[in-house]
Amino acid sequence: MNKPLLIEIGVEELPAIPFLKELANIEKKWSDILEKNKLLCGFDFFYTPRRLVLWHREFPVSQANSVVEQFGAPIKIAYKDNKPTNAAIGFAKKCGVEVEDLEQIDKGKGPVLYFKQEVPGKQSVTLLNEMVNEFINSLNFGKSMRWGSRTDSFIRPIRSLSILLENKIVEAELFGVKSSNFSFAHRMVSYEPFTYDFAGDYFCKLDKNGVILYPDERRKIILEQMKKIEVSNDVKIDIDEDLLEEIVAITEYPTALIGKFDEEFLELPEEVIVTSMKEHQRYFAVYKDGKLSNNFIVVSNSKTDDFSAIVAGNEKVLRPRLSDAMFFYKNDIANGLNNEGLKNLVFVEGLGSMYEKCEREAKIALYLANEFNETNKELLEKAVMLSKADLMSEMVYEFTELQGLMGYYYAKIANEDDLVCMALKEQYLPDGEDSNLPSSKFSAIVALSYKLDNLMGLFSVGKIPTGSKDPFGLRRAAAGIVKIAMEHKLSINLDKIITNLANNYKGLDKSQLLDFFNERLFKIFEVNPSVLKAVLGSGEKDIYKISLKLCALNPIVQSDDFKEISTTFKRVANIIKDIDVDKKLEVKDALLEDNEEKELYEAYKAVTSKQFDDYEVQLDELFALKSQLDNFFDNVFVNHENEDIKTNRKNLIGLVYQAFKNIADIKEITI
Repeated sequence: MNKPLLIEIGVEELPAIPFLKELANIEKKWSDILEKNKLLCGFDFFYTPRRLVLWHREFPVSQANSVVEQFGAPIKIAYKDNKPTNAAIGFAKKCGVEVEDLEQIDKGKGPVLYFKQEVPGKQSVTLLNEMVNEFINSLNFGKSMRWGSRTDSFIRPIRSLSILLENKIVEAELFGVKSSNFSFAHRMVSYEPFTYDFAGDYFCKLDKNGVILYPDERRKIILEQMKKIEVSNDVKIDIDEDLLEEIVAITEYPTALIGKFDEEFLELPEEVIVTSMKEHQRYFAVYKDGKLSNNFIVVSNSKTDDFSAIVAGNEKVLRPRLSDAMFFYKNDIANGLNNEGLKNLVFVEGLGSMYEKCEREAKIALYLANEFNETNKELLEKAVMLSKADLMSEMVYEFTELQGLMGYYYAKIANEDDLVCMALKEQYLPDGEDSNLPSSKFSAIVALSYKLDNLMGLFSVGKIPTGSKDPFGLRRAAAGIVKIAMEHKLSINLDKIITNLANNYKGLDKSQLLDFFNERLFKIFEVNPSVLKAVLGSGEKDIYKISLKLCALNPIVQSDDFKEISTTFKRVANIIKDIDVDKKLEVKDALLEDNEEKELYEAYKAVTSKQFDDYEVQLDELFALKSQLDNFFDNVFVNHENEDIKTNRKNLIGLVYQAFKNIADIKEITI
């Protein structure tokens, strides 16, 4: 039998960012608890800043009955002279019955003691209190707090609890708060709680009391209101998705409003204004004719007919924020872009100052310039030495997320070369999964120098990622190096780079760093892992070439007919397992007796004599040897009694294997 179940946990305002980080896990955690308690069923999860709601349209009123089977000692041990031994008596006691109530069953190895019992399912009302407490304690928001005289903690104080099964309150207690049938209205409607008798009554009264419970509905309302603002004001709102989700999480009755700030602040770089509005005030930026305007969008959580005071208040609050930004900006311009202060700014213990980091990065940049034929070496060194100078600026001190970007603006004002300016702006790219990449080879070298120094430097002082912990973003740095190599077609051999620059990093274990990097490749490239293993098995260390080989090989492995193809080439691998395929192999024409081996050798020579522009064409021609190989395997006896002929035939297959191994070690591929 099923009945509707409503659970509402009332809290003081939840902080949006930690809540949103945990949001993706919340439904799974409650589902796991339902399954654990044998009450798994469908449900919906809703939230506002002051409540967490679990709604089950059909909730089992009890667990299903279950059958418990228990098996005891063999009968020949359980009874002696037809009298129960301690083994039988102990088993009966364990089952909670008398010995004569036990049965026997033969599971194929002789009869044993057996007891079957039907266990009635527990009533849901007896389980819900513990389930809700387990659920709340499972939520991980990072930080928590205590209140009153309690010693337990949660992200915010619990103010109400309601567990309503159909129209009856389930007895329960959470953080000292007992279950009831009341909830709280929007604060601008009433500070007094309201009561409800059943779930439908709850949803209806929430709506009447100014609370839009469904986050999807709040999001839809905000977007519709923004659209109306765009049309009526002939503007375009930059809808930052992360900010939108934050606004949805902190409002119960959202209203989008347009405000204005003084035009004089448009002198500031666009990113400064947008960051100041977003980070400090949770405002959306507004554009007109493709340019940032002196408007902003604020989403109010008020329930009123007159929003003029709210708009004016937000305009008043924003002005000093932008005034501070303007003050920082002009001070920074006056002071100029100077890296001397970096000598007093520690990078990481054991790796010196930020100035010394720049010096190490400059050495990497000059090395890469030689590798990649970059001629602007003097500008490149200047860009690297200036790259962290904006860390000393007042603006970056206030908005750390603007580092690099402010260096770009200050370099532009100082009339630095455009290559230098852009390199400062792009030095940290890519900085996320869907991030842009450096726009030029010059900028790419600066970005690579930063990432390579982080990897070599931090590994040299033992700051190595463990488990899920990666405080310095070294996994992201490794992924960035791969993406840059692919984007700009740069031959990056990490082994060679480390070998040539290791003198700058005392204590660096090259093999440890290379192992870490190669492990990351399995996360970075979305291919069959065995395909990557096969490519690495070729001995290839050039990241760009690895990517090209994967792009050529993986589609072939994923094709429908590869299983048939692979059978042939597995035979190739099996035949040559006893020979050293890393040495030069020789096939003697005079020892070729059968037409099939002659045809295979001629086909092999025809393929390997060509110069290929890409690996895809080369692989197509190599895999086209399948027909000659099949004929060879069907008609040629490899283990000839003549050792010279036997060796010659194995060498022929070995040469085919070697041709593949230049691209990938085919024996590593599994499907």
